Amino acid sequence: MDTFQRLESEVRGYCRNWPVVFDRAVGSHVYDETGKPFLDFFAGAGSLNYGHNNPELKTSLIEYLTDDKIVHSLDAYSVAKREFLKTFEEIILKPRNLDYKIQFPGPAGNNAVEAALKLARKYTGRETIVNFTNGFHGMTLGALAVTGNSMKRGGAGVPLGHVATMPFDNYMDGKTPDFLWLRSLLDDSGSGLDKPAAVIVETVQGEGGINAASAQWLRDLSELCREYEILLIVDDIQMGCGRTGDFFSFEEAGIVPDIVTLSKSISGYGLPMALTLFKRELDVWEPGEHNGTFRGFNPAMVTGSEALRRYWSDSSFADSVKAKGDMVAARLAEMAAEHAEFGAHVRGRGLARGLAFEQDGIAKKVAAESFDRGLLLETSGPEDEVAKLLPPLTASEEELTAGLDIMADAVRAAVKVAQPA
Repeated sequence: MDTFQRLESEVRGYCRNWPVVFDRAVGSHVYDETGKPFLDFFAGAGSLNYGHNNPELKTSLIEYLTDDKIVHSLDAYSVAKREFLKTFEEIILKPRNLDYKIQFPGPAGNNAVEAALKLARKYTGRETIVNFTNGFHGMTLGALAVTGNSMKRGGAGVPLGHVATMPFDNYMDGKTPDFLWLRSLLDDSGSGLDKPAAVIVETVQGEGGINAASAQWLRDLSELCREYEILLIVDDIQMGCGRTGDFFSFEEAGIVPDIVTLSKSISGYGLPMALTLFKRELDVWEPGEHNGTFRGFNPAMVTGSEALRRYWSDSSFADSVKAKGDMVAARLAEMAAEHAEFGAHVRGRGLARGLAFEQDGIAKKVAAESFDRGLLLETSGPEDEVAKLLPPLTASEEELTAGLDIMADAVRAAVKVAQPA
């Protein structure tokens, strides 16, 4: 460990909770340099939906590289990009009646969010973006401005403005009508709220605590945006690409956002890639107005195309994810019932699930105890109050059961020293 401690910045995080040196990874397992296996319920923070070193995707990648195909192309045309665009249109957009233009904004999710915010402001001529409590959208300044976490915001070092934060679904007391505050501000010329350019929302807040918005709440939000001529941006970076079952997490609600951001698992293989999708009439960019060196990472387009063909040509994969999600939710519900005195409860959708606790420290202890038993999972929420599960969508039922068995033991160990809430 000395090499890392001596040379790498103190900003490193995950390694502090997983103090081993990882070496190999296959499917739903990773291995440290001694060969010890760990079942992975983290999946690269959702960037490995199809598992580690997926063999079908790896074959397409190796063939591409060994044939000396172009790797770096900025936004020049390439065969790999053409194939990805056509595949995405035929397999994802057309079956869902979505007429989106596709922008390659850079290699990461924050690039997709920055492009979305800039485009919304350029198109509308307005500055304010509405975001939601406990939302997370990235670590660059624009994305950080619409993020709720105070610790992450504090790292900016400059004021983070031109936003208005509103309560996410189920944030209030359960009696206050949804969007009452936002509508009141929009209707009152004395409220001090400038008419927003856009609203940005996650359908399930991953980093914010696995908070899942209801389909009705999302429909009401979409209707509000139409009523007040505000663009709706859905950040699907962690919850898209099948994490909640459907390819897009907003499909269940039957809404059509104006702008959608994708990253993480869009390459299918953990390779950096991001997309900003937007309705055709919003494409008001001037050539080169938003650019970046690594917009054209062709190997990611190759594996991305292969993932779309193999997993999204019909509904069978989505159906399997939903079934596995129900199974995981049922097991977590059993754990919550066993530890009800600690306020344990289940959150999430699909294979984005969490076991939340009302008492500080328990979820962190669950993650630590899970690691000691050979299971990788992280925590989320403003107080790290949720033990968060993001297993590969390709994990078998046997692997999911094995991981949940480990987690159940870890929860029992974690609550032993805790006092009931």
